[in-house]
Amino acid sequence: MKLVCGFFFFLVFAVQMAFAQQTNDVYVDKDGLMRWGTTKEEVKGFGVNYTVPFAYAYRVGKQLNVSPEKAIDDDVYHFSRLGFDLYRVHVWDTEISDTLGNLLENEHLKLLDYALKNMKDRGIKFVLTPIAYWGNGWPEKDEKTPGFSRKYGKAACLTNPDAIKAQQNYLYQFLNHVNPYTGVAYKHEPDLIAFEISNEPQHGGKSSDVTAFINGMVSSMRKTGCKKPVFYNISHSIHLAQGYFDADIQGGTFQWYPTGLQAKHEIMGNLLPNVDDYKIPFAANPRFKQMAKIVYEFDAADVGRSYIYPAMARSFRTAGMQLATHFAYDPTFFAYANTEYDTHYMNLIYTPQKALSLKIASEVFHNIPLYKDFGKFPADTSFGDFRVSYGQDLAEMVTKEKFIYTNNTATIPPNTGALEHISGSGNSAVVKYEGTGAYFLDKLESGVWRLEVLPDAIWVQDPFGFNSLDKVLAVINWRQWPMSVRLPDLGDDFEIKTLNPENDAKTFNTKNQTFDITPGTYMLVRKGTSSKLNATSKWKNITLNEFVAPATTLKKTYVLHSTIKEISAGESMPVKVQIISLKQPEATRIKLFVKDGQPVDLDLEHTGGYQYSARIPAELLKGDVVKYCILVKENGIEKLYPSEQENIKEWNNEQEKLFETRILPKSSSITLFNAALDHEQLLRPYLKTSRLTSIPEIGTSELSISPEKAEEYAMRYNFKSNIAGRASDVLSKTKLVFHGRALNEKPCSIQLALIGKDGSVYGATLNVKPENSTYAVSLDDLEKVDFISLPRPYPGFLPYSLDTTPKAGKLDLRNIETLQIAILPTQTTDQTQKTLAGIAIQNVTLE
Repeated sequence: MKLVCGFFFFLVFAVQMAFAQQTNDVYVDKDGLMRWGTTKEEVKGFGVNYTVPFAYAYRVGKQLNVSPEKAIDDDVYHFSRLGFDLYRVHVWDTEISDTLGNLLENEHLKLLDYALKNMKDRGIKFVLTPIAYWGNGWPEKDEKTPGFSRKYGKAACLTNPDAIKAQQNYLYQFLNHVNPYTGVAYKHEPDLIAFEISNEPQHGGKSSDVTAFINGMVSSMRKTGCKKPVFYNISHSIHLAQGYFDADIQGGTFQWYPTGLQAKHEIMGNLLPNVDDYKIPFAANPRFKQMAKIVYEFDAADVGRSYIYPAMARSFRTAGMQLATHFAYDPTFFAYANTEYDTHYMNLIYTPQKALSLKIASEVFHNIPLYKDFGKFPADTSFGDFRVSYGQDLAEMVTKEKFIYTNNTATIPPNTGALEHISGSGNSAVVKYEGTGAYFLDKLESGVWRLEVLPDAIWVQDPFGFNSLDKVLAVINWRQWPMSVRLPDLGDDFEIKTLNPENDAKTFNTKNQTFDITPGTYMLVRKGTSSKLNATSKWKNITLNEFVAPATTLKKTYVLHSTIKEISAGESMPVKVQIISLKQPEATRIKLFVKDGQPVDLDLEHTGGYQYSARIPAELLKGDVVKYCILVKENGIEKLYPSEQENIKEWNNEQEKLFETRILPKSSSITLFNAALDHEQLLRPYLKTSRLTSIPEIGTSELSISPEKAEEYAMRYNFKSNIAGRASDVLSKTKLVFHGRALNEKPCSIQLALIGKDGSVYGATLNVKPENSTYAVSLDDLEKVDFISLPRPYPGFLPYSLDTTPKAGKLDLRNIETLQIAILPTQTTDQTQKTLAGIAIQNVTLE
């Protein structure tokens, strides 16, 4: 039987290869690699999921009176600037089919066709997933759509004979559909790499049933004459993996959400260990090795920083992935609110640093060899031409021709005279810029460059919370900033010409490579150089004068400031503030309220861009609390923050809304976690029985956590902001202390551990009794323990923990920033069973 199966799959490969070489369709070779038919080159692609033709994004466009075609035009232009060459979408079949699976020629299908044509024109190829199974509501209620998915639901679609027949009919018609904008059927579209049958089917039953289901779908697709590779999701229901391997498919699709989903707040801390390895449990299966592998969705959900995507791309390439698409790109017209998928946030305008990180990840996919292994964390934070840094919140690519970075960087390119492309955010050895938007520099010809500068985007609220279209999370500001460009090809002084027609700026010159710039596109020309290029010239997949950005949305001044929660007595206190305004304020000060006196004014120094800072002297920090506000003067009006009151003449620090910081003796304990204040930021698997309960008699609260299964249950909390003002006292502490009790009238064991900024983990086991008490361990007794991957990732087969701590390492208290707590299952006396355990946490301290 094995010989027959082997010959069958060899025959499939041979037929596909012969056809592909005639049409340039992709084929999968005997080693499981997708190759282009005529060139036999390895297929590589990287891009995004994007949903404007369907469901919620389509409805929001109508609600906001936005043309979906214009929205697609705008966003696809940005895809081209980010170097994307791949698009994937799970088609909402429920909107373009009836209950029998007949394809409906409607507005949704027309917009998909329009988007695909737009992608083609930019050189972007695609993978289509014709069946989504979802309703079209999220994040709203589902509408009464006409399709078979609404009638049957996902579960019945996988087993009901009538539902299966409808899907087969739908797939046949979908592949035969002719795109009116190209005149080509999907089955013959040269830029369509492959089909993925459906989105995240979750099978039950037997492996043979899964194989039969898949083969029925593939048979319907092959009846159209389509020879393209067909993929199926094999990262769900992996207990039925043999059913996938036995099916007539050419590849498997995978997802990765290494930080879970729906935290409802931004996740902090070093998450590079979470993306260290994409370990597939059936990677050694001989049939799997013959299958191509693609990533249909991935994201570091609820992570607002820019360092992580290239590391994910590296791990994907090591695992053998040829294509990957991020989920999901926010349409620009409502990205200010991040309402489509609020656990994700990606847009070149509104998340410029994250978008640049994706641009670098695309470069990883196109430059890192398949299956290349760079070792384990932290050795793999530098790989090939790439580097990622949690501490600097930085990802960068440095080659002879390209220099791409997501944040301020001190890296010096090996030869700036050989550079042909720079894109970034912040400052580098080549570009200095105070704005927050992304910028792109492209060499058009000798002595002639194109500069594109996007407007500032500022997050004014956590974008990963409970969002709505009425809630502004990010604002756009078209503000003029100084910029310097240091490129030998341009010299010290060069001419700048405006390109985009909306730009009111005139042609102007630089002085010592420095100039003031507003958002737009420009041509930079070396003095004495002439060029035949003009605003309407084509260059690669863009026109030189193209520029897409929303107008300024900043309607008021924002003062963004996170208070230091506690400071040590006798020390000064730094104050850092972002003042988001249309122009630089006339005055900025701190008003410090001293007991029994008038407020003391301290100037806030402008340190660049929207950043301001000051330091409150130790002699002004008396008592047990410091209270202050921030004054901003604009257009002659003084306004106080956070109250936003104007022109106050009489001061009363008991009545005004103020910023506050507690002042504590240096000998006092340092709180790492306080259940009453910090429980919502605790990362942990969901437990419906978990409760925060007040304990009035001792003036605190406790968080009860009782796992539902007799297995280890872990949680993590980043305490960096809690100890920011006590850094000098941390080194004097000797004990790590748990305040709380065991639940269920039974003692239990917990592992208490401290995670450093470098990902190192040191911990110890404590035995907690049912009585409320303190349970301490000496910091000297903490030993190396595993880093637990939290939040728990999708897919669920990924490792629970990993070793991130150097063998010869030692706990460095200056490095700590995260608490890891694991409830350990309790063994019965005969060691044959594990029993449930639970704890009630009040707080965790250093003493």
